[in-house]
Amino acid sequence: MRQPTRRGFLAGSAALPLATAAGAAEADTSASMVRDLDRYLGFGNKQSGGEGDIACGHWLAGELERAGFVVEKPAISVPSFTPGDCAIVTGDARAALWPQPIVVPTPAGGLSGPLVRIDGAGGAGAPLDGAIALVELPYGRWSSALAKSVRGPIDAAFSAGARAAVVVTNGPTGQVIALNADGREPMFAGPVGLLAPADAAPFLSAAMKHARATVTLSGEGGRRAAFNVIGRLERGKRRWIVVSTPRSGWFGCAGERGGGIAAWLDLARRAPTMLPDHNLAFLCNSGHEYENLGAEESLKAAAPKPDETHFWLHLGANLAARDWHEGLFGLAPLAGTDSQRYLVVSPPLLTAARRLFAGLAGLESPYSSDRLAAGELSAIIAAGYSSVAGVFGLHRFHHVEGDDARCIDPAHVAATTAAFGKLLAEAART
Repeated sequence: MRQPTRRGFLAGSAALPLATAAGAAEADTSASMVRDLDRYLGFGNKQSGGEGDIACGHWLAGELERAGFVVEKPAISVPSFTPGDCAIVTGDARAALWPQPIVVPTPAGGLSGPLVRIDGAGGAGAPLDGAIALVELPYGRWSSALAKSVRGPIDAAFSAGARAAVVVTNGPTGQVIALNADGREPMFAGPVGLLAPADAAPFLSAAMKHARATVTLSGEGGRRAAFNVIGRLERGKRRWIVVSTPRSGWFGCAGERGGGIAAWLDLARRAPTMLPDHNLAFLCNSGHEYENLGAEESLKAAAPKPDETHFWLHLGANLAARDWHEGLFGLAPLAGTDSQRYLVVSPPLLTAARRLFAGLAGLESPYSSDRLAAGELSAIIAAGYSSVAGVFGLHRFHHVEGDDARCIDPAHVAATTAAFGKLLAEAART
């Protein structure tokens, strides 16, 4: 399927039914979301501290200033790696590897050994001492290397003497699914590369015969500067309302991050008028792919204290990504929204959330924050913020290179944002 250009994204979005009975304000909001989504996509790759992430952060800071906020951009330090030769080779077969951060590189000539398959339950097909472990993850929408079913087999392989590990990230698209990682030190005892399922067949066959393979992960690693964005509107009120969203990610992040960014901007522009009785703080963090590194820094140094905060809304991954048919004929886009998005709210807000999000796939069945949370929302709750709401989820192109303009529909983002605006107003009155 041909991937749409940004120009095509704007042209297609121009056909949206903006001038509806809801009136000019709704039309203006939808039009601004088309522009905001297009701008976000235009920054390209969003890896923390990279050109796209930095340019996006400056743009968002400028938008907050135009909305009347006082803006700061506190610096953070994030890992970086510029890949050189990153590949696995056995016989005539060669495939690219995605180096798993924080990268443990191989020597220039790579590491070689018999290829030994490890199944989804962690079982090895042969002794692993001196081997290259080929870890085949079960099918899933993967997100983090911290997941027990990801980390466990890799750790076990290195404990058994493996020289390197290659992980097949089986998922909906056949592409490599990049995995979030600890942002402070390497997670694994040796080099780990991720292999696209679409490229895995010859290596799985080679592993059945324990054929010799060579893994090379070369490049230049280190750390680089990134920054969070925080806009404050301090009006001498007694308590704060906080709205946060991440902006960084492994690839273009259209479905993963785009909806949250567009909703965050829309709420930032409307909040000064909509929420006159509170101080306001709007946070946008980098470093998300390093297990919420930027969000943790914001919680420590930038966010209002829990006892000063009336309500915190977090707009996480998959706010309103497109749904897809998945089956015999590959992936085909659908008109609806992926239901694998989760709405979590503090218990007193459950009744309101069910009413306000009725008809929005996935979000219409909210969870209580004392039962479920994930990602940055978990850190917010753990830090002591008692009144919260958040959205998170994994759409089919989550953490893959194909997460582009096909994966997001401005009309769905606008509808979801409208519901969050109503929840924000209701929580402010509670």
